[in-house]
Amino acid sequence: MGSLKNAVLMVKEKGLGYTFYMVVSKIMATKINDYQIIAGLFKHKYGLEVGGPSGIFKPRGFIPLYNIIKGVDGCNFSNKTIWEGNIEAGETYNYYENKKGYQYISEASDLGLIPASKYDFVISSHCLEHVANPLKAVSEWIRVLKKDGIMLIVLPNQQYTFDHNRPVTKITHLLDDYNSNIGEDDLTHLEEILKLHDLKRDTLAGTFENFRERGLKNFEKRSLHHHVYDVALLKEIFAFFKLEVLLTHDKSKDLVIVGRKIGHQ
Repeated sequence: MGSLKNAVLMVKEKGLGYTFYMVVSKIMATKINDYQIIAGLFKHKYGLEVGGPSGIFKPRGFIPLYNIIKGVDGCNFSNKTIWEGNIEAGETYNYYENKKGYQYISEASDLGLIPASKYDFVISSHCLEHVANPLKAVSEWIRVLKKDGIMLIVLPNQQYTFDHNRPVTKITHLLDDYNSNIGEDDLTHLEEILKLHDLKRDTLAGTFENFRERGLKNFEKRSLHHHVYDVALLKEIFAFFKLEVLLTHDKSKDLVIVGRKIGHQ
């Protein structure tokens, strides 16, 4: 029943196309082409995952990391999410089989509970698009990284999701949000989302009115994709924070960028 519930939630939040891709990827055990490079960066390291656990990092996922890392702690915005249900802070982050790390309950853009330079890596899959102030989030992820630490971010490729009608967000807009310290209760993009969101690719969202009502409760639900990304935008984000880009991927349903923290940022 758990797997079925997760599949239903994935269809509802990501669309049928993305869910089909994830199912096929799991069956076929497809890996990203640069997996060996990525594996070398993460093997036997300890890190933080924001917004997980994520199937993409499981052994049969697109970027299997859980079975090669030393361990990982988790960060979720609330004790209750539509993806994970009820969760508790503490040694409860069950990311793979019997492997557990520490579960933080904290905004992706405010990791104040975590000291600076704590982790070898930060990973996040299909989370940043749900964050209203992504540059603030990335700045926090960098803060908790050690010198030469690795950041890996996975985002949906808009062409395969209900966002395909929306324009890619400009870096200038993200900078404005960052400088204005936009909070996670922001609904600036709701009008655009309601106009351009493809409900045909998001069938479990229900009627337009149901979708609108859920959007208005986004601070509780966190289901909206505030911004739309491509690899060019991700590179601009990394350049802004002076992260060394190690590799990118945009040839599937997932966008991937991997970078290194240089010096004491």
